[in-house]
Amino acid sequence: MIGALFYLQFHTVWNRIAMRFKRLKQPKYLAGGVVGGLYFYFYFVRYLFGGGRARAGLAATQGIPHLDPALLESIGALILFVVLVVAWLVPHQRAALAFTEAEVAFLFPAPVSRRGLIQFKLLRSQAAILLTSLFLVLVSSRFGGRVWIHAAGWWLILSTLNLHLLGSSFGRTMLLERGISSWQRRLIILVLLAGVVGVVAVWVSRSLPHLDLSRLRTPEQIQAFAESLLVSGPIPYLLYPWRLVVRPWLAPNATAFLIALGPALLILALHYLWVIRSNVAFEEASVDASRKLAERVAAVRSGNWRAGKQQLKSRRPPFVLAPVGPPAIALLWKNLLSAGQAFRLRVLLVLVVLGLSMTLSLGRTMGNSDVSMILGMIALMFIAWSLFLGPQLMRQDFRQDLGLAEVLKMYPLRGWQVAFGELLAPAVVLTALQWFLLLLSLVLLWHADLRVLDRPARLAVAAGAALLLPVLNFITLQIPNAAVLLFPAWFQTGKDGPQGIEATGQRIIAMLAQLLVFVLGLLPAAIGFVVVYVVCRLVVGFSLALLLGSVTAAVVLAVEAALGVLLLGQLFERLDLSAERTG
Repeated sequence: MIGALFYLQFHTVWNRIAMRFKRLKQPKYLAGGVVGGLYFYFYFVRYLFGGGRARAGLAATQGIPHLDPALLESIGALILFVVLVVAWLVPHQRAALAFTEAEVAFLFPAPVSRRGLIQFKLLRSQAAILLTSLFLVLVSSRFGGRVWIHAAGWWLILSTLNLHLLGSSFGRTMLLERGISSWQRRLIILVLLAGVVGVVAVWVSRSLPHLDLSRLRTPEQIQAFAESLLVSGPIPYLLYPWRLVVRPWLAPNATAFLIALGPALLILALHYLWVIRSNVAFEEASVDASRKLAERVAAVRSGNWRAGKQQLKSRRPPFVLAPVGPPAIALLWKNLLSAGQAFRLRVLLVLVVLGLSMTLSLGRTMGNSDVSMILGMIALMFIAWSLFLGPQLMRQDFRQDLGLAEVLKMYPLRGWQVAFGELLAPAVVLTALQWFLLLLSLVLLWHADLRVLDRPARLAVAAGAALLLPVLNFITLQIPNAAVLLFPAWFQTGKDGPQGIEATGQRIIAMLAQLLVFVLGLLPAAIGFVVVYVVCRLVVGFSLALLLGSVTAAVVLAVEAALGVLLLGQLFERLDLSAERTG
């Protein structure tokens, strides 16, 4: 029976790969495949064959600090421990193995034991684990280490994690069958976790009685404190099983790897026996899960993206929508509601208050330190990343409502009004996040020793950036939305959309086009900024000239954004999904 299940899984993977190669006959997938293949080669694969010297040189040029292997082992074990605690603490549903409707129809009535179904599930999960291990090897091998050691280490970590997650679902189901509810289970786990935290806190209070955050000024001091906390004391013993799982990945050579391999394989084997010997009924929950998955896939394939999503509970709106008002506010309300509870005004205000209080406390404690400056620079780096990655993540616009374009056209609104309303929600969310990060960076860098910018200049830079960010968000959001309206058949959406190297290549092409258009759009604003700054610098001070130049650049960008909204409106009015080939 295991041979038949292996045959089924092998040909499933083989047919999926063959289908992707056949799909390269279409020019759009061929172009994406070429770009994606070149990207993976130059960014990942060439480091696999470049030798350890090339990878070590890369690590040196990127300034990667040398960390104690024991510290890395403890950090990795701590991450695994947190993941597994969450797996026992959060879920409330019964154990359900993921099967398709075809597998349920053929395997469940067949003379296959419950243990055989579990083994089939574990066998099928190995395909995803091996693929994930390969990707992680491509990433981790850029920073040194032997490729085969990293590959085997990742496989051990992911396989053990997968078995523990499956075993924990069986364990939760067994507790439910014995009358222990989800809240009782959570209470027991929280009590045990509180005991562990209490033991660590007592040891820290006795061993590190004079903990002063003002001394943590440099990365070296932070690393030394982390080593004293994670490498010594009770924490290494509490994390010992997971340290054994992580240890093979950190092996410096083949001998050390073989020594660390035995205990890791023993833990893996114990997890396998735990899962296989669990006598838990999962068939009914698996049938229900497969039915829901089939309904979502069918809805997505038919173009009904909203029906394909998991049914959500009723939620409170982000704000009270007035019966009369600008149409864009109604679209903003709709898209914020679909974005989730995290974007409610109350939640954002609580996060702002907590973030500012922690930042002010940190700034007063550390003062003029390297750590405060590093954190401020990280906040500024996140702002820069949000300008390019934010539009890809916040998709509450035409990319979300493409399947409902005909419904939007029925509204008594002009095209530019619909376009403006669709862009408003992601622009507002991104701007609020960027303003928050900008304020954090200003507070963290207020006491920093920046010889180039004094404090009035920092205020001028922050005020100018606050003016520029909203219009920059509108421009960056217009680019992917214009691509959706121009090439709806190329638009990647949903889990059922094209995936693989060719899809990655298509996304790279789209990002390069977005970067090119963004740079071209910035040129007029940059010219206006330079002209106004040079003229005003002859009359007023540096800070005021900087602010006036930023205002000029913001006005130019606002005009470009308005023209872009008008163009999007025209594209939306001309859109005809029935004439597009979406195959």
